[in-house]
Amino acid sequence: MSLVRRATPADAPEVLRLRQVMIDALPGGDTSTGWHALALPGLTERLGEADGDFAAFVVDRPDRPGALAALVAGTIDYRIGKAGNPHGRCGYVFSVATDPRARRRGYARACMEELLAWFRERGAGQVMLTASAEAEPLYAALGFTHKPDPTMMLTL
Repeated sequence: MSLVRRATPADAPEVLRLRQVMIDALPGGDTSTGWHALALPGLTERLGEADGDFAAFVVDRPDRPGALAALVAGTIDYRIGKAGNPHGRCGYVFSVATDPRARRRGYARACMEELLAWFRERGAGQVMLTASAEAEPLYAALGFTHKPDPTMMLTL
């Protein structure tokens, strides 16, 4: 039996906590948590949509009931098809975090494997993510490769 399960609405506060763990570890990450209260209702709703385009997979902390050890979350978007992905369904992994007290146990890998299976079941032809230097070996072991991408961003 797998330790990994799909996150439920009841997990939303812990999902936000682990997302903050990830954000705090990023260079220039915003360590403020005031946004959690604003994000909680939308996240809770999305976690309740079993057939939606968003999924989060988690591992419970065995030593602390109600707490999560690891989190992986992603979405599926439609983009105009292309060679290698003619149907245009694209997965995007945007939150991978492990509680600092639960690291080096394979939880993130197990969660990633579940999320990748979820993407495959929904017909995603490719999956993208942004990797930290610390997590890059995990993603490479799962088959991810670098792509030259002049990504830019505008915050609205």
